[in-house]
Amino acid sequence: MIDHTGVTVSDFTRSKAFYERALAPIGYALITELPAAVTGSVDVAGFGEPPKPDFWISRGTPNQPPIHVAFRVTSRMQVDEFHREALAAGGTDNGAPGLRPHYHPNYYGAFVRDPDGHNIEAVCHEAA
Repeated sequence: MIDHTGVTVSDFTRSKAFYERALAPIGYALITELPAAVTGSVDVAGFGEPPKPDFWISRGTPNQPPIHVAFRVTSRMQVDEFHREALAAGGTDNGAPGLRPHYHPNYYGAFVRDPDGHNIEAVCHEAA
């Protein structure tokens, strides 16, 4: 089981605002923020379902190639809301909400590129 993961971002403030808005529809919130003075290297922000962050962003040179992170959600409505809010927060469409039956019959996902090009997805595996 994965405990946590994350991406490196070029504009920490912009990306923090993006993720706060994009992940809110799936129940994620900004839980922890630590400056470089505390971490000893870079600013970091942790998002997740309270009380524990499991998705982190850190200030620095963005990962190359960009990373794909998929968040599992329990409803197709959450996928739709994630996509809408992520675009409103400055993300770029990389696949509108919809079924991806080539993965499996109930795979309903949406893909958005974050400000650094990371492919961020919300996916629901439940039947409609």
